[in-house]
Amino acid sequence: MSGDWAYEADGYFEEQYPLSPLDDHLIHQTPDPIRVAATTDPRFFERHWNIFHDQAGELLIATGGSFYPNLDTAEAYAIVTCRGVQRSVRAFRRIGANRGSIHVGPIRPTIVAGMREWRHELDAREHGLAYDLTWRDSHRQMYRAAYGSLENGNPPGGQRHVTAGFESFGTVGGWVEFEGERFTLDPGTARGTRDRHWGIGRGVGGPRFQSDGKPPKAGWIGGVWIAFRDFAIWGPIVLYRYGDSRARYGKVRKVDRRFRFEPVTQVFAEAVIDFTLDNGDMKRVHFEKLGQQTAFMTCGLYGGSPDRSIWQGDAQPDGTVQGDRHDLTDPDIRIALRGLDEHHCRITCDGEVSTGLLQPLEPDAFLACERDEKGWAFL
Repeated sequence: MSGDWAYEADGYFEEQYPLSPLDDHLIHQTPDPIRVAATTDPRFFERHWNIFHDQAGELLIATGGSFYPNLDTAEAYAIVTCRGVQRSVRAFRRIGANRGSIHVGPIRPTIVAGMREWRHELDAREHGLAYDLTWRDSHRQMYRAAYGSLENGNPPGGQRHVTAGFESFGTVGGWVEFEGERFTLDPGTARGTRDRHWGIGRGVGGPRFQSDGKPPKAGWIGGVWIAFRDFAIWGPIVLYRYGDSRARYGKVRKVDRRFRFEPVTQVFAEAVIDFTLDNGDMKRVHFEKLGQQTAFMTCGLYGGSPDRSIWQGDAQPDGTVQGDRHDLTDPDIRIALRGLDEHHCRITCDGEVSTGLLQPLEPDAFLACERDEKGWAFL
């Protein structure tokens, strides 16, 4: 034995089910072993989600993974868009005895220091991708939980949906290989955002776990992940850097959006968004998409795989690895992939220029503007 419980558990602990090496640590919160979830709902999930980007608009990386303890399935994805071409890798395995290792196939994230530093490695050169990246958090993470309604839950009488966890911004450094070309990300300029969420629902299992049998929406229609010198907006909250004198986190009280879309695809192109914060400030941010630098998250199973044959939590043969390549300069490709989309943008506020991310649900955002819904309008 290597002495590293994070990578050896399955081979040694099969006969000790449901115990795992984590049960030797004094961290239990219920009488059950660590690998036993406190709910039997099959939609219970643990998830990490990460977006990294340069400042030049040439390189965008989206990577993440999920565990579904009650389904004994784990999945992970890596999406890299370089100069308008997107490559992605998806990998699958059973969770097994070990909840400590979050590696899935060639996608190998490692927690170096909890809530401070991760290392992300990928070796999938047969799919044109490889990287070795170090992420360091720069903004204070705070616990949040968003609960759905018991009265209006789906299915009726089931556990209410909940997403809990924390979010952050940070810096990233290392190298990325894309179709044989190597790029360097300088932690002095390259940045991104991440979250660690867990909960029940969020489209796990696709149509088979929906009471109406219909595909669930891929996510929230109004995602915004932007960081400036003095403030950072992560969806509905305002995050502060470590050591900031402002306590906990702030809140976004109101959002007024004006969008311009590509005429054929109805995919985002430009926006001006007014954010009213809980301290009374109003921040007007101008978003301009950088070329076709988008990560289409259907390639990470958000809203189902591109052909809608695999949904988050679906079991695949242990060790399955898939990959695909898409030329995003083709509007037909953008239409086929659109859904929950991460657009790398030039962002401007109060004279400061940087880059950040806009994540609309598409074409839902276009339709919201077309219907003149509150807070949504055409630019």
